[in-house]
Amino acid sequence: MTDDVGTTPEVPILQAPRDGVPDIIDTPDGLARLATSMGAGTGPVAVDTERAQGYRYSGRAYLLQFRREGAGTALLDPVPVLPEPGLSALQAALDDAEWIIHAATQDLPCLVDAGLLPRRLFDTELAARLLGYPRVALGTLAEQLLGVRLLKEHSAADWSVRPLPADWLTYAALDVELLMELRDILSDQLVAAGKDEWARQEFAYLLDQASVPVTPRVDPWRRTSGIHGVRSTRALAVVRELWTARDELARSLDKAPGRILGDEAIAAVATGIREGSPVPDARTLQAIPRFNRREAKRYRQTWLDAIQRAMQLPTGELPPMYLPSEGPPPPRTWPSRDPLAAKRWEAVRPVLTDLAETLAIPIENLIPPDPLRRMLWTPTGIDEASVRAQLAELGVRAWQVDVVAPQIAASLAEL
Repeated sequence: MTDDVGTTPEVPILQAPRDGVPDIIDTPDGLARLATSMGAGTGPVAVDTERAQGYRYSGRAYLLQFRREGAGTALLDPVPVLPEPGLSALQAALDDAEWIIHAATQDLPCLVDAGLLPRRLFDTELAARLLGYPRVALGTLAEQLLGVRLLKEHSAADWSVRPLPADWLTYAALDVELLMELRDILSDQLVAAGKDEWARQEFAYLLDQASVPVTPRVDPWRRTSGIHGVRSTRALAVVRELWTARDELARSLDKAPGRILGDEAIAAVATGIREGSPVPDARTLQAIPRFNRREAKRYRQTWLDAIQRAMQLPTGELPPMYLPSEGPPPPRTWPSRDPLAAKRWEAVRPVLTDLAETLAIPIENLIPPDPLRRMLWTPTGIDEASVRAQLAELGVRAWQVDVVAPQIAASLAEL
């Protein structure tokens, strides 16, 4: 209720789906009925997934939610029906539909892993970014555009548990309850802002990327938190061996690596290693709190064996301190490494920042950071045609090229 001093009324909380919470589908017969009902539905289909990040090793989906006009809301447990009979019938039933997903980059990988991939996509989060909304979480957009609140208390839950609690299922069903209405509002706003073609290209790009096999990261262990404090290649080898041992263990147990042994524990051991220092032993690990947690303590011999392997490696088999860079260095280092490139950056970056503000769009959505750095570090030319060609070669979308290329070329010409 609004009072005399002008406070805004409290936004009502959406407590339950309008059609109630459906039973979980977890049998081949149920899956067949789901495919039939979804195929008979009309219009777009709202899709969401629930995973178990922070609990399980894999990024698989443990619950899939669907909602389509004429079919209602469905909750599918994919675990019992994968790999047999699989979801090919459901994919075929939804092939003609536009899929509405909020934050598709989070959901598409596990959908692809389950054998599902839309042909057409509308990402409500990305649409909101293109429209310049400062906060694009589903709950925030629902409150701002639809006038209701969605409670998000189960977003980080362990969705691998069975049976799933009733309030979790309510939460999951509500995640697709409003997506179609939200899509319609955002779509109209994109058209009004002249950004509907931008959105179409961005959605198509997400689908193209989702269908490309993921390239394994080189030396993923180098992303261990706290590794910046490691000062020798021998200590780096300790990080590598501990990380690898933990990863193999986590994979075999299907547990998130951090639930077995935290990064900070690995970094603490490695940062204590100096040239000529003794091999860390059980007493060393005992002095590091994270090694004394129940799960880590259970595998103490695994950690000691990994450390021993690293300490016994010949010098020629130690990892290099740094990997060679595949791209340009950070722009903050350009003044000392290439003053002319630094001038290009200083000329172009503020112009694009102003352009992004004018268009009410985050600058990282106006142009991806990596192609911009690569282009300004080693431009193939400074005229507009050259800028356009190089940006396109670097994977910048056509609408982005159309918007930024004239500005970049003009800025470079002034140099």
